[in-house]
Amino acid sequence: VRDGLLDYARTQGVRMRMESRVVDIAPVNGAWEVTVDDGTVLKADAVIIATGASPRHLGIPGEMHYYGGNGVTTCATCDGAFYRNVPVAVVGGGDSACEEALFLTRFASKVYLVHRRDSFRASDIMVQRVKAHEKIELVLNVTPKEILGDAKVHTLRVVEKSGADRDLAVKCVFVAIGHVPNSQAFTPALAVDEGGYFIAGPNTVSTNIPGVFVAGDCSDHVYRQAITAAGMGCRAAIEAERWLAGH
Repeated sequence: VRDGLLDYARTQGVRMRMESRVVDIAPVNGAWEVTVDDGTVLKADAVIIATGASPRHLGIPGEMHYYGGNGVTTCATCDGAFYRNVPVAVVGGGDSACEEALFLTRFASKVYLVHRRDSFRASDIMVQRVKAHEKIELVLNVTPKEILGDAKVHTLRVVEKSGADRDLAVKCVFVAIGHVPNSQAFTPALAVDEGGYFIAGPNTVSTNIPGVFVAGDCSDHVYRQAITAAGMGCRAAIEAERWLAGH
């Protein structure tokens, strides 16, 4: 599907620069100059930013080895159904972690909710739901130490406050400790919120700078799904076309 979309885009006249990273964007004579990491400057009359957000990782041994299909993931909505009738772990203490733990109870036989403190950052109602669910076991005041497995994950090892190790037998570790929007190259020119997400106007994809639009996870910290990002991309393209027509 991905290759088909790329091929279709090329037939519509889209020119692509793969393996390039934007390092700067600046207004010049009513247009934009976008500088990429090899020093090339691209000129554009309008810009759509869809740089996404990167999930935060635990930074422990085994995490990246098993990441992406082998028992470590950052998206319960995407991967939860692959772990039916087996125990899993969710790491985190915010609303997202609680939501993912509750969502996973539809599939997993048991859900360990692992948090480094004895209290949650999540809302009271979310914490109450988590504590009341028979499939969820809270594992508090622990620090994830290592993810172990063979071909796939079989254990999450944590360290208790006493210093002792504890092994949780799980088939998947869902890391839910937040995301970092990929907005750094565009600030401070473009307005971002306290989390670094681009600020768009109410019910729009327009930024604080005319002619610059945003789409996807770089400005959406609520849904973070491919389908919502695609919808925002469509809106951004239409808004950019209208803006160009008027200027």
